[in-house]
Amino acid sequence: MLTRKLGRSNIQVSAMGLGCWAIGGPFTNEHGKPVGWGQVNDGDSVRAIHRALDLGITFFDTADVYGCGHSERVLSQALAGKRDRVVLATKFGRVFDEQTRLVLGNDASPEHIRRACEASLRRLRTDHIDLYQFHLGSYDPAPAAEVRDTLEALVAEGRIRWYDWSTDDPHRARVFAQGAHCAAVQHRLNLFEDNPKMIELCDEFDLASINRGPLAMGLLTGKFSAESQLPQDDVRREWNLREGKLAQDLAKLQALRAVLTQDGRTLAQAALGWLWAHSRRTIPIPGCKTVQQVEENAGALRFGPLSDEQMKQVNDLLAG
Repeated sequence: MLTRKLGRSNIQVSAMGLGCWAIGGPFTNEHGKPVGWGQVNDGDSVRAIHRALDLGITFFDTADVYGCGHSERVLSQALAGKRDRVVLATKFGRVFDEQTRLVLGNDASPEHIRRACEASLRRLRTDHIDLYQFHLGSYDPAPAAEVRDTLEALVAEGRIRWYDWSTDDPHRARVFAQGAHCAAVQHRLNLFEDNPKMIELCDEFDLASINRGPLAMGLLTGKFSAESQLPQDDVRREWNLREGKLAQDLAKLQALRAVLTQDGRTLAQAALGWLWAHSRRTIPIPGCKTVQQVEENAGALRFGPLSDEQMKQVNDLLAG
């Protein structure tokens, strides 16, 4: 099994985690827009998590706001009696109503962080969170030190073990990186969206690079075309695959297909292999709704990183 170190925590986890946004089901943000991934069957979600465990996945990433608490509840159901086999990561910073599944706003005050932590512990049915992640990626970095200090206090109290900031900005991530128990940064990274400065920061501070959107929200699976349409309750419903960047990315993917799949990988497996070859710190967390998706993504662990020759060919094609 291919594994990675969770930054300075020295915890070993499977090199691929399981993202649990989709299993939260539909919910709506404070602007009235759906931000889930459409309808989901909880039984299918539980079976997918169990299959991930069977295939050696030990790292599970969720957030309190996914499905307004529902993702955490489904994950705890699936992991009943198996908590000691996994590393659990969840996030905080959003305020929501569980009953209406409406997001109400943001709160990064010490009081909210403590309330959110206790609520997540209850929903996850555990006495500690392995990795607690700040979910407000564009939060002002000046007061972020107070958030970091609150998290250090929660570590001292045994409520959490380690923490990180889910942000795409290396300047913000650096604020957290200076904390003794910061173990990672969660940030967007995939074959079409690089972030070399964040990888440099992870190297500097011995942090794991947890990769949000490793399959570009499904685009890198090769399952979409210019004619694809998505349900109205799917966060991707406004995708325009006929023009603009998404259309360009689809064309790039077609140009890359032969190189990425030459050794028997699927496109999704190759996209994960690119991340592992990109840096020894990367831990992609593709999402799932079904057992079949878990099996395909976990199959990438058998192949491991792309070869040096594949990486050269990919980089040459992307630069061309």
